[in-house]
Amino acid sequence: MKLRCRAAFAAMLLACCGHALAAYPDKPISLVIPYSPGGTADALARVLAQSLEKYLGTSVIVENKAGASGIIGESYVARAKPDGYTVLYDATPLTINPLLQNLTFDPQKDLTPVALVSKMPTVMVVSGKSRFKTEEAAVTYARENPGKVTFASGGNGTLQYMAGALFNQGKKIEMLHVPFKSGGPAITATLGAQVDIMFSNISSTLPLIDAKQLRPLAITSKARHPLLPDVKTVSESGLPGFEVYEWNGVFVPGGTPSAVTQVLQNAIQKALHEPAVKERYTSLGAEVIGADGNAFRKYLDEESKKWSVVVQSASSK
Repeated sequence: MKLRCRAAFAAMLLACCGHALAAYPDKPISLVIPYSPGGTADALARVLAQSLEKYLGTSVIVENKAGASGIIGESYVARAKPDGYTVLYDATPLTINPLLQNLTFDPQKDLTPVALVSKMPTVMVVSGKSRFKTEEAAVTYARENPGKVTFASGGNGTLQYMAGALFNQGKKIEMLHVPFKSGGPAITATLGAQVDIMFSNISSTLPLIDAKQLRPLAITSKARHPLLPDVKTVSESGLPGFEVYEWNGVFVPGGTPSAVTQVLQNAIQKALHEPAVKERYTSLGAEVIGADGNAFRKYLDEESKKWSVVVQSASSK
């Protein structure tokens, strides 16, 4: 008798769970961006959120929870109820922060990758009035004058800094890092030639390149970029395999049911196939990827290993 009761209860529980999952989503979803409004990740996330509403059948409300290089928003989602209604739209700092800081959450366990949305390369730029006309000229001068060439970033641990550090190590030069409070002041200092070089994402630099205020010396993508077809890759200049991207991806709290994650993943892939969404991402210099959670996790592991080597090498000096 007890066994029959237990079996009946289990069947009822399974049916209820199945019904709950089938109903997902039945209320608005919060898409958390751990960066300030107006940045590249924010702009791309809002494009995706608008399209997702059609495929999920509910509102997708964008929330900016900026601060501490993304950690505030990341920890907020990591602690959220794992029901698919609090979702994270994050970028490259997620793979860098654990290497530099003691976090209150474990990104590997507390956040589940749903989809790798896009990748965007950085551009090595100098002021339009800089003496450096080519990457080779800048590297030659830096090699002959250690510490005399400076490169700007929005702070230690930002992708701008990590790209510069990786370039330093690959070229075996000693450019001097000049950190700023954020990427905006760093670009301003580069524009004014107060700092020699900056590695900044293509979305931020392209308008200034078009206006001749910044001069591109190289790009960190695997192949030349269609928006800057005349700009050589760093790989072409003697560092085979040199690639640096600002990736964007979607996560849910660890423990979120796989059925819920699958619904989100399917909706994201459909949204990214929309011509209008693709066009907007492409216009900002981003390559739409749309890889699933398993492929995304593998990519994150590769990124973590790469930046770990950079951090260890920089710390040993």
